[in-house]
Amino acid sequence: MSKPVIKIATRQSPLALWQANFVKEKIQILAPELVIELLPIVTKADKFLATPLTKIGGKALFVKELEQALLNGEADIAVHSMKDVPNDFPDGLGLVSILERDDPSDAFVANHVSCLDELSLGSCVGTSSLRRQSQLLAKRPDLEIKPLRGNVNTRLEKLDNAKFDAIVLATSGLKRLNLANRISERFSSDDLLPAAGQGALGIEARLDDIKHWPWLKDLNHSLTAKCITAERSLTQALGGNCQVPIASYAEIFEENQVRKIKLRAMVSSVDGKTVLSSKGASLLDDASRLGVDVANDLLAKGASIILDALR
Repeated sequence: MSKPVIKIATRQSPLALWQANFVKEKIQILAPELVIELLPIVTKADKFLATPLTKIGGKALFVKELEQALLNGEADIAVHSMKDVPNDFPDGLGLVSILERDDPSDAFVANHVSCLDELSLGSCVGTSSLRRQSQLLAKRPDLEIKPLRGNVNTRLEKLDNAKFDAIVLATSGLKRLNLANRISERFSSDDLLPAAGQGALGIEARLDDIKHWPWLKDLNHSLTAKCITAERSLTQALGGNCQVPIASYAEIFEENQVRKIKLRAMVSSVDGKTVLSSKGASLLDDASRLGVDVANDLLAKGASIILDALR
């Protein structure tokens, strides 16, 4: 009798393939009876690398073709970087597992200086993230921020070819590709607040299928899932996407022997001149409500003015 086959939809970038293979190995341990195959897909976001994501539809373009493969039955699950996953899913699809979070921080990468503070006045920094841009300019309004797209190696090549004085990337991506040696400075969450979901991997599937796959539940890391729930709840309450500079980061802590969750968030203007911050804490089971409460506090402070101007 032939073994059942599970197909994983993934983007074709080296980092996406690493992530899909990482999930493949996890599944294989839990379900050795399965044959697991990868289905690499070139997404629209990968085809138009010269155009800023904000001009062609945002980060949702990283997952749209993968979702279509699920809907068509060409693939059974899709592996995503959680920071790229929109809040809304097509009918019949949903997020079914969130793996334990890796390093959520951003990394400063440069060849001739060791940290952001050492950059000379007017230096050119590459990033296509408005969240990173706004926070960098809040610290260093003299910097020139230019768009930077492509896979991790392509971005590093642009730095090495002197098109930028420095670039900012996700620390987890560099670590996963064994490129941690390129990190000049790792920003703490106090220095640069991460994007919702940054550092975590998620699995999307057809909701009718998941009852047949008990290993999906075993892959889910409950504490990471609570943190991602709070962060994504905030983004949704603000009506956010990659076209607006929203940052959020949730952490688990213990108080009086009870585990709780705390959430810090920020909305800022693209030029970094206006930065609105908020924070809150709750019981783990109230993670979604926490995100909404912190979002409402940001709105009360004037976040809607910033967000409406950018939409």
